[in-house]
Amino acid sequence: MSIWADLGTLFAAFASQDSFEIRTALRAESTWVFGAAFLLVSGLALAWIYHHVPIIERYFERTVMVTSYLAIALIIFWGVIDRFIFSNQQPWSTTIPPLLFMIMAWFGAAYNIRVGTHLSFSEFRTNMPRTAQYLCLWLDFILWFGFALIMLVTTLRLVALSASNFQIVLGTDNTMQWWFLLAAPVAATLMAARAIENIQDDTRNYRSGEPLIRQAVIGGDT
Repeated sequence: MSIWADLGTLFAAFASQDSFEIRTALRAESTWVFGAAFLLVSGLALAWIYHHVPIIERYFERTVMVTSYLAIALIIFWGVIDRFIFSNQQPWSTTIPPLLFMIMAWFGAAYNIRVGTHLSFSEFRTNMPRTAQYLCLWLDFILWFGFALIMLVTTLRLVALSASNFQIVLGTDNTMQWWFLLAAPVAATLMAARAIENIQDDTRNYRSGEPLIRQAVIGGDT
C-alpha cells in the first residue's frame, strides 16, 4: 500500500504547488514507478498526435531548437556590440545563453531519436537477419525509454530543488532558474514519445515486410 500512499502524497504535493512539498514527495523511490507510468501514457498520447498531426511531427522540436539557437546568437551578437562599442555589458548575457543551449540540446536529442542519428550502427545492422534487426530496434527502444525515465526523475528533482531554494539566474533580478530547467523533463517526455513512435513504426514495418533499418542522415527529415 505504500506505493499508493506515495502516489497520493505526490498528487497532493503537485496540487498544492508548493515547491518544498513537491521536493519532498519526489524523494520517494516509487517516483521511478510513477515516472515510468507517466512516460508510457504520455508517450503513447504524443505518438498518436505525431502520427495524426504531421506539422507537429515535423516541426515542433525543430522550431524550439531554431528559436533557442537564434536567441543565443542574438544575445551574443548584441553582447559583443554592447561591450566593445558602448563599453557596457548586460549581466545576464553570459548566463542565459547556456540555459538556452541546454533547451536546444535536449529538444534536439528528442528529434534525433526519431531521425535515428544517435549511434544507429545502420551499416552493421543491415547485414543482420531480419529478426535480429527487429530485436536491435527493441533494444533501442528499451535503452531510450530507460534513459528518458532516468532523465525525467532526476531532472524533476533538480527542478524542485531549484524552485524550493528560489534560485535566480545570475545577472537577473527575478528570473528563476527552474523556468529553464523544466525544459529537461519536458524533453524527456518527448524522447519517450519518439522512442514509442519509432517502435510502433518498426513493428508495423516488420509485420508488413518493409525494410527495418533506415540509413541515418544527420540533419535528415522524419
